[in-house]
Amino acid sequence: MIRRALVGAGTLALAGAFGCGDSAPQQFLSMGTAGTGGIYYPLGGAIAARLSVNDSLRQYTAEVSGGSVENVNRLRGRQTDLAFATGNTVFEAATGGQDYEEAVEDLRVLAPLYPNMTHIVVSRSSRATSVAELAGAAVSVGAPGSGTEQMSRQILEAYDLSYDDITPRYLTFNESATALKDGAIDAAIISVGYPAAAVLEATTTGGARLLAMESERIQYLRDRYPYFIAGEIPAGTYPGMDEPLQTAAIMNWVIAMADLPDDVVGHLLNVLTTEREALAQVHEMVNQIEIARLGEAPIALHEVSRVWFAENVPGAAAPDGS
Repeated sequence: MIRRALVGAGTLALAGAFGCGDSAPQQFLSMGTAGTGGIYYPLGGAIAARLSVNDSLRQYTAEVSGGSVENVNRLRGRQTDLAFATGNTVFEAATGGQDYEEAVEDLRVLAPLYPNMTHIVVSRSSRATSVAELAGAAVSVGAPGSGTEQMSRQILEAYDLSYDDITPRYLTFNESATALKDGAIDAAIISVGYPAAAVLEATTTGGARLLAMESERIQYLRDRYPYFIAGEIPAGTYPGMDEPLQTAAIMNWVIAMADLPDDVVGHLLNVLTTEREALAQVHEMVNQIEIARLGEAPIALHEVSRVWFAENVPGAAAPDGS
């Protein structure tokens, strides 16, 4: 039986939040995800479904979007209520960097998701053995408004390349898989958890293969950008991968504005901690979610998440966004 108890039984910030009667008019909340070829959309749909069951006052819907950047912009414009985003986008938005002329000051992290692995996928005809050899190539850098597209610039930078050195193609994950199979592009940079449907399609039916990232390039990114971590895609994840593949990784986060109702955050934390089995039936990436990673958030936590973290991780200091 699925439990509906609050996470962190002593969480004072949630006191009384679940005391509202079912007679109140039902609200409709949206959750920004990404394209259908990645993990955000199916996982977001599963979380939204469980939230709708647990929260008698609201109905939650996962929405297809352009990805992290668009999600942040829609949150700021009050066009969506919760969203998924990559750590790079979250950090840049909150600090006013990269694509943001002004900092989104009230942006908050609600919960961690799973780490995104950088998939460097090259077509069957490509002879490249390193990102450094993609100069002059047609490369999918991700959909406009996606965290992948932001990150692609940094991956290229680590190899002394820029968009001026390649022919960038702004494709979704599914479009990238099709273009790789058709030979319309030479490579694609895809930031996603594993196994990703689009990468499976490109490698299984299109003969594409993945490139590892050199250790020194990963370290360059970690030194320069605080949201990068070292990652590894296990052997056997995709066809032709007989050994683990090292790459750069970035955490994914559930985010919202600071004034998101406390009980909504409580329901989310409850779903992510007590309903893992139900969520894992939709996507196994749920098994990589570690709520304790709230302590690694690149920006400040929502107040409810901060209290939960303080109560459930003794002696830990929650991020203050500084």
